[in-house]
Amino acid sequence: MAPSVVLVTGVSRFLGGHLAARLAADPAVGRVIGVDTVPPGRDLRTRMGRAEFVRADIRNPLIAKVVARAEVDTVVHAALSPDPSRAGGSATKEMNVLGTMQLLAAAQSAPSVRRVVVESTTAVYGASSLDPALFDETMTPNDLPSGGYARDAAEIEGYVRGFARRRSDVAVSVLRFASVVGPRIDTPLTRYFALPVVPTVLGYDARLQLLHEEDALAVLGRAVAHDLPGTFNVAAAGVLMLSQAIRRAGRVALPVPGPAFGTAWRTLAAARVVSPPEPPLDFGRVVDTALLRTGFGFTPRWTTTQAFDDFVHARALRPVLGPERVAAAERLVDRGVHAAARVLAGSRA
Repeated sequence: MAPSVVLVTGVSRFLGGHLAARLAADPAVGRVIGVDTVPPGRDLRTRMGRAEFVRADIRNPLIAKVVARAEVDTVVHAALSPDPSRAGGSATKEMNVLGTMQLLAAAQSAPSVRRVVVESTTAVYGASSLDPALFDETMTPNDLPSGGYARDAAEIEGYVRGFARRRSDVAVSVLRFASVVGPRIDTPLTRYFALPVVPTVLGYDARLQLLHEEDALAVLGRAVAHDLPGTFNVAAAGVLMLSQAIRRAGRVALPVPGPAFGTAWRTLAAARVVSPPEPPLDFGRVVDTALLRTGFGFTPRWTTTQAFDDFVHARALRPVLGPERVAAAERLVDRGVHAAARVLAGSRA
């Protein structure tokens, strides 16, 4: 059954704002309320059409009044932020964790609420050398996230499980998104691949599983329209290695020894060359999406490779080194290898 009143958090960002726009364009949805601490940009606000914007901080208990007075029946929490560059790191954690706590408290006290949808991330699984080939929704990480975005998401999921126990009459959907890419969305990951020279950790080649922005919006929309309780991995089919992605984007990899990587990245972040969150390092992760297809009823339209290529094409990323320079470099390396081989053969004679 279509919701009567939907409240969407995080509408100044891509997923929350565009979801609010889609819901507002659906005549079956009675009322759409978008909440954020800052208003959406002009273009996004225009797209949102009849959706109402309420400038509010979900960390404030007053959010309960918004939910109660509007008799909200569906809450979509799309305000989880991986990007402390948009605010101080501590402020981001407060918005992620404390904001979720207050929002869930508001939903718990409102008898009108019957559906809650929470954006989470596959980062809760961590990235360890001991990880299985695929994580399904029943598995836990070998190494718990030590901080940042992944730890925030793990804490949030704990609060959501508590809410689901207390309000068993509410359909609670937790959507663990892989990294979202596409023509329009702006994230630390998309900015990372837009760098002309991409820092990587020497000796590691992370596994990347992505999700196209349109598939992410479609999944959110389906969760709003149907009672689909449970936790679901949401990711595209297929995997890209980090090195493959860098080449497809036409970037140049810069391997940095692990002990020095943190310092190098913080230096680049201080110079505003990169975003503070660290890029995909170490081993990466891949998740099983069988439950998404069978239990949730959704199959992503784009594969991981197609999603990444769509991002690269839309951003008009051009190879940093043209074919001529690459060929010249290969010839130089080839001459060097042959010269070293001749020297080595002469020393053995």
